[in-house]
Amino acid sequence: MKVSIIGVTGYSGLELLRYLKQHPFVEVSSIHSHSVNKKTLEEIIPHLKQLISLPLEKIDPDDIMRKSELVFLATPSGISKEIAIPFIEADFPVIDLSGDFRLKEVGEYNTWYGADAASIESIQKFDYGLAEYREKPQAKWIANPGCYATAAELSLAPLLKENRLILDSIVIDAKSGVSGAGKGLSQTTHFSETHDNMSLYKMNRHQHIPEIVQQLKKWAPALSAIQFSTSLIPVTRGIFLTAYAKLKEPISDEKLVQIYQTHFEKKPFIRIQEVGHYPVLKQVIGSNYCDIGLAYNPKMNMITIVTVIDNLGKGAAGQAIQNLNIYAGFDEQCGLELLPIYP
Repeated sequence: MKVSIIGVTGYSGLELLRYLKQHPFVEVSSIHSHSVNKKTLEEIIPHLKQLISLPLEKIDPDDIMRKSELVFLATPSGISKEIAIPFIEADFPVIDLSGDFRLKEVGEYNTWYGADAASIESIQKFDYGLAEYREKPQAKWIANPGCYATAAELSLAPLLKENRLILDSIVIDAKSGVSGAGKGLSQTTHFSETHDNMSLYKMNRHQHIPEIVQQLKKWAPALSAIQFSTSLIPVTRGIFLTAYAKLKEPISDEKLVQIYQTHFEKKPFIRIQEVGHYPVLKQVIGSNYCDIGLAYNPKMNMITIVTVIDNLGKGAAGQAIQNLNIYAGFDEQCGLELLPIYP
């Protein structure tokens, strides 16, 4: 299968290349950038010297559709919705890594992203790409989830689907490495600001909040809101998410872990930790894995869920390729069986 990547010079675009280089059934036929073209990738990304010889091309939808069978949009929110239009009109498959096609309710994108949304007709064409819970696996337009959203939704899915949570008690505290902000320069991601430091940002206004609530409500329609906070930690990549909620009925740690193991037993990228063990970032970096640890506090009747993913892997490019595999009918693990990078 031949694919093209638009936005290849960003972190997620480069991660797509890294995974697809190992994919047995996929060939990257062209790579594109809205800001840089007419150069080889190795000229501006030195670590790819002698590894990727494709030239960076301008974005020409007709040319891309002649060369490829699917296009990845690894472009920022606000840009993807414009680039996607000719592909949608031509009935051509798209996997979009931005937030432009995730929010289905009219007005939500405008409120949370502070910009005009794509047409509701085009948004409704996209299947939300939480790979373990795809509603329309054969959809040719896929809105890849956000990194925080992926970790939060996978953390809570089993207990919501089994109707075990008191819905107004859900609190999520999520922390991300600096690569989650992309390549754009800002004071908050400057080395001297992030190194040896930690900061909370976008309190009660992170754009992944409505996305998370939208998905959680599919499993628990009575849910109305969550408490969600995000912090920046001084690591390059990775998300460390801790979720808390009260249960309707007491449970043991053993039963809690068993519920998750049973729920995810056929999901190869979800790894549930044994009782009393909790994941660390290092065990998923450079991979498409999502590792989850669990505990129950009987004195508070509260569970704690500790979840780690690589924001560029399971939180972006890895899941996008997992969605490609689902769409194309490949084994879900194709091209994604890289070992995590450790240490």
